[in-house]
Amino acid sequence: MEALVCKKLGDPTALKSSISEADNDSPIILSKTHPIPQLKSPTSVRVRVKATSLNYANYLQILGKYQEKPPLPFIPGSDYSGIVDAVGSGVSLLKVGDRVCSFAALGSFAEFIVADQAELFKVPDGCDLVAAGALPVAFGTSHVALVHRAQLTSGQVLLVLGAAGGVGLSAVQIGKVCGAVVIAVARGDEKVQFLKSLGVDHVVDSSKESVIASVKDFLKARKLKGVDVLYDPVGGKLTKESMKLLNWGAQILVIGFASGDVPVIPANIALVKNWTVHGLYWGSYKIHRPVVLEDSIRELLSWVAKGRITIHISHTYNLSEASLAFAAIKDRKAIGKVMITIDDERSVKSKL
Repeated sequence: MEALVCKKLGDPTALKSSISEADNDSPIILSKTHPIPQLKSPTSVRVRVKATSLNYANYLQILGKYQEKPPLPFIPGSDYSGIVDAVGSGVSLLKVGDRVCSFAALGSFAEFIVADQAELFKVPDGCDLVAAGALPVAFGTSHVALVHRAQLTSGQVLLVLGAAGGVGLSAVQIGKVCGAVVIAVARGDEKVQFLKSLGVDHVVDSSKESVIASVKDFLKARKLKGVDVLYDPVGGKLTKESMKLLNWGAQILVIGFASGDVPVIPANIALVKNWTVHGLYWGSYKIHRPVVLEDSIRELLSWVAKGRITIHISHTYNLSEASLAFAAIKDRKAIGKVMITIDDERSVKSKL
């Protein structure tokens, strides 16, 4: 089968063209003869991957800067969707041909992946399969953060940093579903206009205007005291500025550090203001609170099927264009999700 293999740590965007097994400079290669994974247990299921999502964490992992560092070589990739290709003798929840989605620690950047039946979610009829492959990590992160941890309620003010990225855009939509007043921060006219089209209450273009001044003017016009929940996948200077907008008793959701700068949240101010700081590493829920994670994804899939949320995919590539896909994330060109789709015809012809 075809699989994207990380053979050494480095910048996967360096090549910025199609890749092959002959490439020596790129940390990632496209292997066309990688072994097809076999069923590991009676409850194992093999999925023919239709689409797999690129997340900033995948990029950091290949760079060697992510908190989890798998031994080399490895196949990157986390959330994916596809068609059940084979099932073990003990599988009772799924059958060959079922449409499913899931997430893994590694391995989705390939034509096939194996998972236990308990780890797979049926994709509802009203949900596009490629969209389902974009859902688990980004929307799952925001859903657990906002619904489970912050318990966001109607009328509260939600401030989303990096609002046009994968997790940011999902937070904006989930905030609207919860009935919050949503303020979004992004950079550039295209991203700002897209966020406005989603019905966001206020959008700040951080490349042109002061976040603090713009948000304060909006809050004053709406007779609101301040921000109740800060959703922060960016970090750095923007985090420090945003803390000036928080209400007494506000909640800070630490999602990530796309800016490359880990911010300092002053404990003395958190004490005086009675802030709650939530660190959220979504993947660890699979180990420590799997039921929360499973319930979250099922609810999100039902929301997609009902049209309550939409998954915007701005860039789609194939496996050989992975360097370009990672560049779209690194250069912050994406609005929403970047996906790798795997050609159905080629997958069907793969020798089993």
